[in-house]
Amino acid sequence: MAITIKDVARLANVSPSTVSRVISQSPRISDATKKLVYSAMDELKYKPNAIARNLANASTKTLGLIIPNQDENLFKNPFFIQAMRGISIYAQKKNYKIMFNYGASPEDELNFVHEFVNSKWVDGIILLTAYENDLCIAYLSEEAFPFVVVGRPYNIHDIMWVDNDNFQATYNLVNTLIQKGCQDIAFIGGPQKYIFSKDRLEGYKRALELRNLTVNDDLIIEAKDFTEDDGYQSMAKICAIKIPQAVVTTDDLLGFGVLKYLREHDLKVKVTGFNNIPLSEYQNPALTSVDIRAEDLGYNAAKLLIKALEGVENTVNHYIVGTELVERDSTI
Repeated sequence: MAITIKDVARLANVSPSTVSRVISQSPRISDATKKLVYSAMDELKYKPNAIARNLANASTKTLGLIIPNQDENLFKNPFFIQAMRGISIYAQKKNYKIMFNYGASPEDELNFVHEFVNSKWVDGIILLTAYENDLCIAYLSEEAFPFVVVGRPYNIHDIMWVDNDNFQATYNLVNTLIQKGCQDIAFIGGPQKYIFSKDRLEGYKRALELRNLTVNDDLIIEAKDFTEDDGYQSMAKICAIKIPQAVVTTDDLLGFGVLKYLREHDLKVKVTGFNNIPLSEYQNPALTSVDIRAEDLGYNAAKLLIKALEGVENTVNHYIVGTELVERDSTI
């Protein structure tokens, strides 16, 4: 049987994507790692002509985009639209086209990734989220297929990625609420299968702990999804236990649901969201939100991937996009 890049990776005890980067002479790989890979290649008598798909005449000038949502829900959360706009702006500048698919579950997303890779329709893939034990990341790494993730993966060294500092953004947000006199601060987050959900929860907890405030698990809710109804139901659960002084939500749609519950029950509680989608300023009251600059996330993801595809030397494998707290009436 022919020796493959996976065999080299196994012998060198590195990932297939690392072997691919060594072969393409990426400056991000250390000399020690290069030595291991070259030694394994020599031992196995591996010839890197399998990299032929990276030749210019094999390029489709197309990027595959996997959207972790159902098509009918896409316009309910503008984050994906904003990120896609950023991706499209950079891709168009470099004469690349976009081919996208929706995935209603991680398994659906993996099926579409398989299709993109095996069909040779695209040169590289952009994933719009990162999961714990991410199936797509594992598969693309194993195949050494070019990809970038919008979201921090667990393996931050061998993967290209773009994200905000979600821990710090939430830490700063909670500190702002504490400075406003709030001590009982509730938290409504998304499913913990998302890495950014974990980071935001940790930022919330750390801010309370460093101010010697109690982290009350009864005031922490993991919503099933990022919807207005989930925000409404989560706030109902919290208020059945205790009415807090403030509520941090990790998505504006969750915040919309919280505001609806508070209006219906005539409660005065400070509320914050995340993503700063356009509808936030038109809520009653206008929602304070963390602007994560979704368009910049998409733009930088496309930039990283296309540079790698075109062999442009790049000393970084990730970008951290800054955030801004936009304060409105919901925290007055």
